[in-house]
Amino acid sequence: MNSRSIGPILRAFLSQYGSPRMNNRKNDLPYLYRITFLNKGQVYEIYAREVYQSDLWGFIEIENFVFGERSQMVVDPAEEKLKTEFTGVKRSFIPLQAIVRIDEVEKEGVATISKGDNIAPFPIQFAPRAQQSNPD
Repeated sequence: MNSRSIGPILRAFLSQYGSPRMNNRKNDLPYLYRITFLNKGQVYEIYAREVYQSDLWGFIEIENFVFGERSQMVVDPAEEKLKTEFTGVKRSFIPLQAIVRIDEVEKEGVATISKGDNIAPFPIQFAPRAQQSNPD
């Protein structure tokens, strides 16, 4: 993980599901995360080496994207679309409400885009504004 301090939401998530800092790793391989999130009505599943809470309030930062080897005989069009979409992207900011799941995995899978028909974004309710009294 990055040396930046993590915020209370991510801290609560990591305390429930575990954190690389809390777990003793059996090997010295770099961490690999599978991030599933909603984007424009579709479910994106990507792999990255670094995931942490952003300094931008309400966002998760994802860095060091990992995609499959280009030497594969069979090319997955969804993974190619993701590679193209994230080409040249150094860091991506994903809203917390769009995150479906973050998993630490041992080996990379195939990055995918699927329909988000049965997934809805997390509802947000804002607190009602306090009524202002008129000093008349």
